[in-house]
Amino acid sequence: MIATQSKHNHTADDSGINMKFVMLASIIAALGGLLFGFDTAVVSGAVGFMQDRFDLSEVQVGWAVSSLIVGCIVGAGASGVISDRFGRKKVLIVAALLFIIGSIGSALPSTFTGYIIFRMIGGLGIGITSTLCPLYNAEIAPARYRGRLVAFNQLATVTGIFLTYFVNNAFASMGDDAWDISTAWRWMLGVGAVPGAIFMALLFLVPESPRWLIKQGRAEQALDILVKIHGENGARQEVLDIKESFKQETRGSLRQLFKPGLRTALIVGVVIAVLQQVTGINAVLYYAPEILKETGAGTNAALVQTILVGLINVVFTIIAIRLIDRVGRKALLLIGSALMTLCLLFIGFAFHTGHTSGVLVLILLLVYVAAFAISLGPVVWVLLAEIFPNHIRGRATAIASMALWAADYVVSQTFPPMLESVGAASTFWIYGVMGVITVVFTWRVIPETKGKSLEEIETMWKSGSKH
Repeated sequence: MIATQSKHNHTADDSGINMKFVMLASIIAALGGLLFGFDTAVVSGAVGFMQDRFDLSEVQVGWAVSSLIVGCIVGAGASGVISDRFGRKKVLIVAALLFIIGSIGSALPSTFTGYIIFRMIGGLGIGITSTLCPLYNAEIAPARYRGRLVAFNQLATVTGIFLTYFVNNAFASMGDDAWDISTAWRWMLGVGAVPGAIFMALLFLVPESPRWLIKQGRAEQALDILVKIHGENGARQEVLDIKESFKQETRGSLRQLFKPGLRTALIVGVVIAVLQQVTGINAVLYYAPEILKETGAGTNAALVQTILVGLINVVFTIIAIRLIDRVGRKALLLIGSALMTLCLLFIGFAFHTGHTSGVLVLILLLVYVAAFAISLGPVVWVLLAEIFPNHIRGRATAIASMALWAADYVVSQTFPPMLESVGAASTFWIYGVMGVITVVFTWRVIPETKGKSLEEIETMWKSGSKH
């Protein structure tokens, strides 16, 4: 087991950091993102068949999609308190179990209500993993590699979304229309239990977060883990730094977040989480086929183009992982959000003037998704995992993550009515305005955290410095 390897038997690089150990633990934790991506995308292939099976109204179709997000909001909100009490690892194992139960349960029901109940249970697991997987990786990663290791979670998420397109297609093509309506959607939803079980089994191999262990007064256990990461000398210094950060405040009350300095961290976390969603990314990902049909593409062409959107998302997330610890968080956010804004404004103009035929809108959508994938996609999760103080990181990250999921719910629910009431042009211009706000907020408020330890970031907020 990773957690019980001998601290004297590891292979570190020249700096003393054992990247093999860190990478393995980080990749296992990031697999939670794969579940996140799978579960948010799988319903797109299943909901049409479910509509026929249960004779759903348009409102119920929306509920079939968004009920997961309601569970995610609750799971994200609860994740901080329970992980601060019981530890990151144990709570992630419970989240994986909830995901498995939700996947199997939502595949079996004879009523629409039964489906909704189990989708919400699965959503609880997704809300927890979406918050704790990046947080865990931030707490275990060496400072200079933290950005890319936390961003693994976003890569797993977009990979899960991309692979799900093929899973859905495979099950839908196994039988005729009657089989699809009676059975295919059940397999689409139920197969999620397989990656869920693999994730849960692998979690038993990773160590607990050393920062959480020190918070619980278990410094010797934390030292053993940190030695495997940093080597003997680096680990002892890391323990001292973490202990010093906990001396400042030990109760972990959320009231501490409203103190000068740390109040700014809370504002940054919540606002950038909301901006990630209100710039329209999940409207594009959830409804890509419908958007592309608006441009005149046929159903089959729209589905193929949707797969291309997923591929671009994966490729540019990989690029972001390579850049995030070199270029920095703030620079990627500025470049990416500026590109997203331009694309949204141009897409709106194309719909306004009626110039939507050909490949123009598709190219703009692909550039928009690529820009998101190198900026707001991975960088926001990295920031949420690293900007809060040690003693309240779990609860504070949960608040920001809950705000993100709530914004996701609002965007996914309002996008179809906005298309209907104000039209595609105005809808994309509204998202474009949100993009302008994102650029300004990033430029004026967000600090650069590249290369800083979690303890240095905490000190930065308290001193009022952004450098």
